Amino acid sequence: MKMFLRGQWADKSEKIEVRNPFDGSVVDTVPEGDAGDIASAVEGAVEGAALMRRTAGYDRSQILSRAAELMRQRTDELGRTISLEVGKTFAEGKTEVQRATETIQLSAEEAKRICGEMVPLDGAPGGAGKLGFTLRVPCGVVAAITPFNFPLNLVCHKVGPALAAGNAVVVKPASDTPLSALKLVEILLEAGLPPAAIACVTGPGGTLGDALVRDPRVRKVSFTGSREVGEKLCQAAGLKKVTLELGSNSPLIVMPDADLEKVAELAVLTGYANAGQTCISTQRVIAMGEVYGDLLDALRPKVAALKAGDPFDAEVKMGPMIREKDAERVGQWVDEAVAGGARLLAGGRRHGSLFEPTLVADVKPEMRISCDELFGPAVAVTRTASLEEAIALANDSRYGLSAGIFTQNIDWALRFAREVDSGNIHINWGPAWRADLMPYGGLKESGFGKEGPRYAVEEMTETKMVVVH
Repeated sequence: MKMFLRGQWADKSEKIEVRNPFDGSVVDTVPEGDAGDIASAVEGAVEGAALMRRTAGYDRSQILSRAAELMRQRTDELGRTISLEVGKTFAEGKTEVQRATETIQLSAEEAKRICGEMVPLDGAPGGAGKLGFTLRVPCGVVAAITPFNFPLNLVCHKVGPALAAGNAVVVKPASDTPLSALKLVEILLEAGLPPAAIACVTGPGGTLGDALVRDPRVRKVSFTGSREVGEKLCQAAGLKKVTLELGSNSPLIVMPDADLEKVAELAVLTGYANAGQTCISTQRVIAMGEVYGDLLDALRPKVAALKAGDPFDAEVKMGPMIREKDAERVGQWVDEAVAGGARLLAGGRRHGSLFEPTLVADVKPEMRISCDELFGPAVAVTRTASLEEAIALANDSRYGLSAGIFTQNIDWALRFAREVDSGNIHINWGPAWRADLMPYGGLKESGFGKEGPRYAVEEMTETKMVVVH
């Protein structure tokens, strides 16, 4: 596939191979862009931003609605592309396409709702007889830098709202998974998007991402990825609007009154989807001592029963990790925990980039499998004595993206909601749940700003105050 900039598809002699994480086969190649390509893409996007600013919200909505319909028609094709480049199961790939379609449709709806508000100036000294109102206007050029784990939906969460708000957007997809983003560009163009309104440049993240966020013509940066890269990009961005969706090591507290079968079922669902490569994946289970042993007994067989392997095998529930070195890192962290006194209850072995669904008990909070972001298919279980201690353990992290609790006690649930430092709070579910319309974002070093089309549109627009004297 080719990259897209200045309103046309562009190729280069230097190529990047996109490989299937399961068997290492080459799925496709894409051009290896450089800083010059970024400069050219931004230059074209400046023209596109002026065009989009003049395009009526209704027309922007129609374009996005047509794109959503084309995505529905191509669900299997897009799902297969996702599975090939990420390694998630085909069922997971198709589910992502369905979510991405909804994200674009939500963006289409928001394109028709962008408005300001009346300001009651006669409530201020000297304001009698004056009329005040705000206008919400597009930022201009939006930079969208996206990760590998949801290569279509997370692109849509940036591109959809950016276009709905009347911006032009330059996409820098993850080097491991650029194909879904390029297919989205094809669909948007087919749906009638002006070619100048979008660019997609493929290549190494360090070079391209830095060049993109530093360009003063870019007025808004939306980045999803690691905390370390996010911090560097934020420092490089300078005086422009920035949204960061960064890492996490999401906790799940289990209280004595919890339904342990339901806990086990949902901990597996939210802990091992996409091989644990989800920023809100259940990583730390913090269980009360009264139910600790029974919870492990409920969890162990469910984790052991998860079949990992070929993503296109209908019986397989978990595919490989994106790279073999990431699977090696997960193995190292699990081995460190076991060497430090933790118990390996299921999994723990690696087969190339495939790491078995793993359950580790008696994990100390200071172990890396607990205190850092694992981003892999292992769940760490820690015993605790009280809700106070559990909340303290949940908050003992630089991250604060998502957290969950299982309890039937409303007082415990509300205390958890009020006291846990997390941008997303789930009661009687694991932390890995997201409706694409909700405000989504973290606290602390998990980032700042919100996604979800309505909220992203606010992030991707600016407000003017108008006073009629």
